[in-house]
Amino acid sequence: QVQLVESGGGEVQAGGSLRLSCAASGSIFSISAMGWYRQAPAEQREWVADITSGDKTNYANSAKGRFTISRDVAKNTVYLQMSGLQPEDTAVYYCYMTIADYADRILRHYWGPGTQVTVSS
Repeated sequence: QVQLVESGGGEVQAGGSLRLSCAASGSIFSISAMGWYRQAPAEQREWVADITSGDKTNYANSAKGRFTISRDVAKNTVYLQMSGLQPEDTAVYYCYMTIADYADRILRHYWGPGTQVTVSS
């Protein structure tokens, strides 16, 4: 069974930085895309950034120039380095990965439980 666990959330002041991590564990055969979404209170979940198996990165307009997504293939881990944080970045951040496990090698989407990021003004 595949599981994702995020870490690195917390509270920072406006202008500060945080680095989120998300590690996958379990019977992993291969990982395709990795990425991050976030959900602010009373808002819909929104896509933040993703990185493909070919290391191509994509960012939402709100993240461009401030956030950097990266991955460590050997550790089955994806990172989100966030700088210049603003109160509007306050949200629960969820990682996701598209993973094929050894059981049937079919790609499926997996989500982490989320990590809270709070930015105070």
